Amino acid sequence: MDVPRDPHADLHSEHGALAGEHPGRSGDPVVKVHDLAWLEFEKPDLERAERFARDFGFDVALRTGDELQLRGTDAGAPCLLIRRGRRSRFVGTAFRAAARQDVARLAAASGGRVTPLPQTLGGVAVTLRDPSGGLVRVVSDALELSARPGQQPHVLNTGHQAVRTNATQRPPRTPALVQRLGHVVLQTTSFRRTLDWYLENLGLIVSDFLFYAGQRERGPAMAFIRCDRGTTPADHHTLALTLGPSNRYVHSAYQVCDLDALAAGGEFLREHGYHRSWGIGRHIQGSQIFDYWRDPDGFLVEHFTDGDLFDCSLEPGWAPMTASGLAQWGPPATKDFLGVKPGRASLAELGSVLGTLAKHNEFDLGRLRGLMKVATS
Repeated sequence: MDVPRDPHADLHSEHGALAGEHPGRSGDPVVKVHDLAWLEFEKPDLERAERFARDFGFDVALRTGDELQLRGTDAGAPCLLIRRGRRSRFVGTAFRAAARQDVARLAAASGGRVTPLPQTLGGVAVTLRDPSGGLVRVVSDALELSARPGQQPHVLNTGHQAVRTNATQRPPRTPALVQRLGHVVLQTTSFRRTLDWYLENLGLIVSDFLFYAGQRERGPAMAFIRCDRGTTPADHHTLALTLGPSNRYVHSAYQVCDLDALAAGGEFLREHGYHRSWGIGRHIQGSQIFDYWRDPDGFLVEHFTDGDLFDCSLEPGWAPMTASGLAQWGPPATKDFLGVKPGRASLAELGSVLGTLAKHNEFDLGRLRGLMKVATS
């Protein structure tokens, strides 16, 4: 009798590199950053941004006429800095240095300089540009916001292990309180150069590579990248890079306490008229339970919980990139999530394809064919 084949059996990260493939780390990085610090955006309507932020589960750390700082319940710096601008745009990423001297070391290696951050943030930073033109700050000694009360994980009866008796389970339909910033995903037309820049300068290491079907010999087209904290485990990915026809923000992810908080918070968002992009499901690379939403400016943001943690000993996994391979369970990836839903965003991406193919970069006609197969695989 034939045993049913698990359709995801050949997609998991237990499959490693072949001889000569990218090692997924630098042998001698300039520094090793400790974590993400925050993300920076510009938006013309801060009032609307604040309403969504509170409904999504952020708290406001600072509000002025021209700036909004959003935080989670964990101690630390704000998760998001949103400044008033003429149009909505992603500005850049800030990483937290493991030590103050690392900021000076990185500035010296890059020809940059160490500058003080605004008083509302405190500390110092060196500001760089990655090969895709993305703004990258590495910061140290930023002001630490104290922890705030958060949601507590529910007590669960699992299988025959009954630990809750004479008590009901009634998760409130309220915003899923964000605990912290987890990761950011960026698209780049120069994947290999940008990947190597982050590994060589910030000491990040790859957890998983994805490649286009039939194009493994051309190298990976996506990388899930974590901080190297030695034997201390870190999130499966703090940064993810994917090859594509434009240099742009894809999404960012924010940790909540458990599945009940994520699901009830999703119901709260749905009832308040926000657009779910994709979810609820569980990823393969990273294993997170996820739920994706569009904010009023069109930016994709994710609630997640129960993600993988790796220390420095694990080598990168390798798998083909497919739409079905994005989740172990859950609804199929939507056209909105995949970026092929008809609309202004997909038209802009199509325009980027035509412009990028006319230039000399990594996203060529062969790579375009590979990417097109992903959405239907």
